[in-house]
Amino acid sequence: MTSRSVPPVSLRGDHELELADAVAVVVSYLQSWRFEAGNAAPSFEEADLRLANRGGARISAAEIAAILERRRAIERALRAIAPEASLAGAATSVPWVPLRALFDAFADIRGVGVAKATKALHPKRPALIPMLDSVVRRYLSDDDAGPQAPFGERALALVRSYKSDLDRNRTTLHAVREELGRQGHDLTEVRVLDLLIWSAQSSA
Repeated sequence: MTSRSVPPVSLRGDHELELADAVAVVVSYLQSWRFEAGNAAPSFEEADLRLANRGGARISAAEIAAILERRRAIERALRAIAPEASLAGAATSVPWVPLRALFDAFADIRGVGVAKATKALHPKRPALIPMLDSVVRRYLSDDDAGPQAPFGERALALVRSYKSDLDRNRTTLHAVREELGRQGHDLTEVRVLDLLIWSAQSSA
């Protein structure tokens, strides 16, 4: 399958947006952004937070220290989630309960919101956890309970909303991922969708 034969990706909006050449969009980001593979081990260390910072998380030294104080709870939740767990499967296969526990472990840390938490966690479970930065949250705004909601509840609702887009485009995203693999790029469907949302939002 060539990139030209990959069906368009359908994104939400006031008027449904179709991205005709999703492969080209993703490749353009890969050429300009640096992507580093994470470590799927159930351990959670300062190195994982430093990796997130290299990806733009901007987690301060004080925030790193505060997060690592929750290390035991974070690692306990990670151990309950298989490294290959994917948001691209059936809803019943997604480990929602341990995922909520993982998000809850980041609750009430001063300066650490959903964006920083998911940027730190995405490399640990790249097929499951999207990076819910301001761009992606704006895209999912209809399902965002806002910062007044309990941290884990808000993050989990956003992931469920993200999954609805992934499910609608599952076949296409799989085809995009396969074509990217043939070009030497190893990305999950979650990461592919993230980059496509970024593209759509930046052109809106």
